Amino acid sequence: MGLATPRPGAWTQCVGGGGSVRLVVMTGDWVVRGFVATLHALARGGCAVLSVLLLAAHVALMVPGFGLGLVFLLPWPFVVMRRATNAVRRLSGGVPLPYLPRPPAPAPEPDGRYQYNRRLYRSPFWPRQQRYLEWTLGDQATWRDIGWMVANPVVGGLLGFAPAALVLGGLAAVMTAAVGFLPWWALVPGLAAATAGLATAPALVRAHDAWARRILGPPQTRIGSLKAWLGIRLLALLRMLALAGLAVVSALLAVASLAALTASCLGFVVALPPVVRWTRAVATVRRRLADRWSGVRVDQPYRPEPALPPLRPDGLYEVGGHLYRSRTWTRYHQQLSWLRRDPATWRDMSWTAADPIVGGALVLGSVGALAYGFLGLVIAGLLHIVHAPEPPGLRVFADRPWLAVVTGVALAVAGVLAAPAALRAHGRWTAVLLAPTAEARLNLRVQQLTESRADATQAQAAELRRIERDLHDGAQARLVALGLALGTIEQLVEQDPAGARRMLVEARQTSAKALTELRDLVRGIHPPVLAERGLVDAVRALALDAPLPTTVTADLPGRPPEPVEAAVYFAVNEALANAGKHAGAARVAVTIDYDGSALRVTVGDDGCGGADPTLGSGLRGVRHRLAAFDGTVRVSSPTGGPTLVVLEVPCALSSPRTSIS
Repeated sequence: MGLATPRPGAWTQCVGGGGSVRLVVMTGDWVVRGFVATLHALARGGCAVLSVLLLAAHVALMVPGFGLGLVFLLPWPFVVMRRATNAVRRLSGGVPLPYLPRPPAPAPEPDGRYQYNRRLYRSPFWPRQQRYLEWTLGDQATWRDIGWMVANPVVGGLLGFAPAALVLGGLAAVMTAAVGFLPWWALVPGLAAATAGLATAPALVRAHDAWARRILGPPQTRIGSLKAWLGIRLLALLRMLALAGLAVVSALLAVASLAALTASCLGFVVALPPVVRWTRAVATVRRRLADRWSGVRVDQPYRPEPALPPLRPDGLYEVGGHLYRSRTWTRYHQQLSWLRRDPATWRDMSWTAADPIVGGALVLGSVGALAYGFLGLVIAGLLHIVHAPEPPGLRVFADRPWLAVVTGVALAVAGVLAAPAALRAHGRWTAVLLAPTAEARLNLRVQQLTESRADATQAQAAELRRIERDLHDGAQARLVALGLALGTIEQLVEQDPAGARRMLVEARQTSAKALTELRDLVRGIHPPVLAERGLVDAVRALALDAPLPTTVTADLPGRPPEPVEAAVYFAVNEALANAGKHAGAARVAVTIDYDGSALRVTVGDDGCGGADPTLGSGLRGVRHRLAAFDGTVRVSSPTGGPTLVVLEVPCALSSPRTSIS
């Protein structure tokens, strides 16, 4: 897309021959092409201004959207951003659209309601909004669009406005010198600047289009290390910006908590439970973000909510030495006592007061350094150099604007480099007050052991029932049939030898099938290859029998305990079966490694994604099987894929077995 340029040599046909005329005409063609390319560059510079406006709109809508829970605000900036980036793709030579297909509209249930994430809605608005949000946030092209939006004000602005600035600045110098406001020798740098602008405009337009195609085009098969490095830091900056919005929410909750405590001291205790629940909801979100974004796991420290006490013989409820007749008031005072006696409640309130200070300092160390360095020093210094009104940010560098530019670039680079470290530090700070105390951790450990013991007991009972059912319906039935057939053969061996031979053939086939079923049953209890060769070779045997092409990469210096081996083996078997049945994948990769304290197995496929651990019995069974060994199962399966199932079991390794005993 662009303006029409005259065909080279067109003026020669109109003017005529001659070397000097041809030189003039060629110069005219070159000047026209340079001016047209300058106009194209200006259009691309306008895209840089558009990306600044888009970035401001995203900050204005995404911070309250994520921070205050106003989810309905989130899809709109993505809609506008995709329209803008599509226009840039058309301007840059028709870049193919890289987006995943849009999810279908929610379909109503038979009762007219709409189901999403195991909840029913009367209107399709919320399911449609949440599906759209998952679609956009789960698409890698969205994050490339965001990266373009953040970087284009600098890259696109320089490539787009540089030719026009040179041409206009040079022409202004020439005209000013022509009317006598500047010395005559100012014509030389003016003409040189205008010529440089016209000469570099086509190359800068091509560079801008190549930059847009690389950022906004479909993903390449291999991501370069520099691109991945920048992407990690830009993503960390965006996450720190979202945490800044949550710090504002924490400050508001701190004020609300202070007001609720003051009202509670005056006798208005009804204000305390809602504020505590809001604080717990925000703290739960921060624990989840610390795990996902910073890699710092923060467990829930809250005591379990007590059940409603039983009715006394006189028809009253007893809570803390007080008697209540109403079920509602009983429940309210019970919850009030539960919230006030839980130490995690006061730690949450302390965190809401401290998070705006500590978290805000970490945000200022990364996002603040980038914003002040670029806007407060670089832009302000450039404005000062071109004799614009002196900005207030340059008072320290009033006489040294170039030093301000250099300092601003250094601050911006430092902010980008420090973003991942600041994000990790933010996660550790979240764990300081929001993690369980030693007593709460001990209680949580007891609760986990109780649940894992119950899961192990249930899994053992289910396994025994499966073995009994397989024996009764399979091998036992065939052996009974074999005994009956042998009795019949005994009677027919003299009267009907031919019939006896036929029944002997059938009996031999029945015994072979019974033997096969017994072998499968034994293999299902504990595979011989697992006992003889270990986990790695057993998983490789599973890969050979898997319905999809499966690669196994292992780095295991020893052997885990046999119960752990068996649990992980069957968990991998279930994950491979799920990938073959539901993922629609082309290949599967299994990675086995050991980090010194835990065995980690990752099963990944390139399928359609969308796996939900809360639905179906397969992943729940894997989780229950590993819970007996304090193991965990993490599933990452965005819509469109890929799917990653990470199994972790803490254990110690023994030396590898070198012979079969």
